[in-house]
Amino acid sequence: MMDARVKPAHDAVLDRTDGRVGRLYQDRHAGLDPAIHPLRKTPQQAPGWLYTSAACVRSRAAQQTARSSQRRRPARNSPRLPMRFTLTTWNINSVRLRIDLVAAFLKEQQPDVLCLQETKCPDDAFPLKRFKQLGYEHIALNGQKGYHGVAVISKIPFVARDIRIFCDNLDSRHISVSLGTGDNDPPLVLHNFYVPAGGDVADPELNPKFKHKLSFLDEMKACEPLHPSGDARHILVGDLNVAPHEHDVWSHKQLLKVVSHTPVECEKLLAVLRAGNWVDVARDRIPLSEKIYTWWSYRAADWTVGDRGRRLDHIWVSEALRTRVTDFKILRDARSWERPSDHVPVTVTMEL
Repeated sequence: MMDARVKPAHDAVLDRTDGRVGRLYQDRHAGLDPAIHPLRKTPQQAPGWLYTSAACVRSRAAQQTARSSQRRRPARNSPRLPMRFTLTTWNINSVRLRIDLVAAFLKEQQPDVLCLQETKCPDDAFPLKRFKQLGYEHIALNGQKGYHGVAVISKIPFVARDIRIFCDNLDSRHISVSLGTGDNDPPLVLHNFYVPAGGDVADPELNPKFKHKLSFLDEMKACEPLHPSGDARHILVGDLNVAPHEHDVWSHKQLLKVVSHTPVECEKLLAVLRAGNWVDVARDRIPLSEKIYTWWSYRAADWTVGDRGRRLDHIWVSEALRTRVTDFKILRDARSWERPSDHVPVTVTMEL
């Protein structure tokens, strides 16, 4: 993390190349490891945070500072990850409405980290107390009232956290945390995304929401922090709102013109995957010929009839973690719970 205190004006830009892509507001007090520290979105609200723009490219001085910081070993009291590490991603479709479902899931499954999307909750109204009672005392939030929102809920303390802004929209679609791993290992960096759904019309000229989605995916591809290399241990999860492969949907032929499975969306998401040399855990462990779904529409009276699902929720890992994955599962039964989300939990287990 960067130690230098940078305090530009709200609309100032460091290292501007196109003035458009990838703003970052970064907690300069990462080493303090607060138990709960909701991230804010403007420099005025968070003096001393770094603001950058232009395709996630930082100034040369900032890059040098970041590289130097990354080379430093964590402090001796940096918390170690458990050897067996379990992470779940889940689009909960309103965390306050479904907090009882989340609590029941956490009591039974006990993941080390839970990443939520579509929390639909401002940070100051997030049900922190309920999570703390369950042993999840470390929470990073990026929420807003009524829409979108992402959160990372963890048993393990964070050593850093940040938020990135895509397409110049403050719409709460990303949060990232780093987990300390002891003296000798690089940190485990986790990105949690909620990619725009894109509306109903698969034409960027007619549908601004679809245009926004395509631009968001383009900016993800260009975002330098999403390009882990070497021994970097990174995980990218979330509702990416694209089912990229033929058997990620119930009918490839019928959905080719339906938002979430159009060729342009599929290619752009796979371009993000390739640009970062990511490993799609589901498809690394389950053949492309097998159908996999994580979402079923509310429009079906009985979601099990016809099994018309799509794989919209993803877990990607950097190449350094590929051989560390020991288990992957999709909790399909959660779609039948009382007042369920239309998405189900997706879980990965690794030996670190």
